[in-house]
Amino acid sequence: MEIQEKIAAGLERAFVRHGFAEPSVDVLREAADVSLRTLYKYTPSRPDMVLAALKHRHTRFLERTYDGLPTDPALALDTILTRVADWMAEEASNGCLFHAAVAAAPHDEALRDMLARHKEDSAEMAVKATGLCGAEVELTLLMDGLMQSWPLHGDSATQAAKAFGKQLLAKLA
Repeated sequence: MEIQEKIAAGLERAFVRHGFAEPSVDVLREAADVSLRTLYKYTPSRPDMVLAALKHRHTRFLERTYDGLPTDPALALDTILTRVADWMAEEASNGCLFHAAVAAAPHDEALRDMLARHKEDSAEMAVKATGLCGAEVELTLLMDGLMQSWPLHGDSATQAAKAFGKQLLAKLA
């Protein structure tokens, strides 16, 4: 594993576990499993650390959600929603880390841009997989709705999202 990826992965784990305000630089350094000098060499400030963690998470989420999808649009959407629910169960039981980062620093334009990029890339990949051209907003709403309601409703949220997904496919296909 490349050192930048190792640092980003450790930072991601630390921010998931502790949030964005709580962890000290020493906790972040320990999570990255590098010296303080190396941590600052690759991420010279706390905002850089947050962005590195989010970029790493962005790549992992897209790969896990969209790689190897079925070619049938209905099966692809069902699989995407299943994978989002699995992600929530295993990686994000407290909700979307991108939204949490923006909530912790609402005036940080780089974080807002990262959030927008994450949601746009995810919607574009969902459109590509489902053939629902022009439905980026609807697909974002469907996936974000699942992410936000999953911590409260679990599998019921997943089933509701899938039902809405079928209605969206029937309406727009």
